[in-house]
Amino acid sequence: MKRIAIIFFLLTSVPMVSSAQIDPSLLQAGLDALNSATLTNAQVAAYSRQAVQQMDAQNPVAGPSDPYTLRLNRIVQRHRTVAGLPINYKVYKVGQVNAFATADGSVRVFKGLMDIMTDSEILAIIGHEIGHVVNKDSHDAMKSALRRSAVRNLAASNSGVIGRLSRSQIGGVADYLLGASFSRRQETEADDYSYTFLRKNGYNVLALATSFEKLAKQGGGGGRLTQFVSTHPDSKARADRIRARARKDGLIR
Repeated sequence: MKRIAIIFFLLTSVPMVSSAQIDPSLLQAGLDALNSATLTNAQVAAYSRQAVQQMDAQNPVAGPSDPYTLRLNRIVQRHRTVAGLPINYKVYKVGQVNAFATADGSVRVFKGLMDIMTDSEILAIIGHEIGHVVNKDSHDAMKSALRRSAVRNLAASNSGVIGRLSRSQIGGVADYLLGASFSRRQETEADDYSYTFLRKNGYNVLALATSFEKLAKQGGGGGRLTQFVSTHPDSKARADRIRARARKDGLIR
């Protein structure tokens, strides 16, 4: 598959200092600035929007009349706004099994995922990914990626300038975001969000379990499933947990 490229630009700059003046306290100051005043919620959303726009430009996006777009629109037609956040959906015509959501409310579903999942399972996975956004996991991942790159920029720069990210640092941010795994707690909370989302809206909560079971069954083969499974581990155990919760809630026997 074509490599997904993400380009981030820091929209603010820090006054120039000599490289000889760089010390741990300066690095910490830069870290703190990025973690607080610089990276507001609105800015994190703006960075995410820039990233998704670039990703859309670098990947084959299904057009408005494409069967994949029509199918996705049918699946999510009741869910254009979730938890007060406007959601925009697109399909990447890429064979990899994957889906993601970013802090600005962008959801991207890969053709490969749609090819192996039912409509209900696709919605369950979308609910899980939106759960990461609502729970601020996606927000924190973006902050962490930008913070790491900015600190490396300051530490490595001959001039000591924090400004526009270099091409190599852009690649570093992209690799970090695309390869980052959420913690077990974050994954469990996103699962719980999807379960509640499905139940609240009258869908079959077992679609979440069957989507995990499908990934667990096919994941051992590697290939197009490798990345999604590697960032969403323990699929079988998570499916069992969803079934146990549904049984406790009286939804199944």
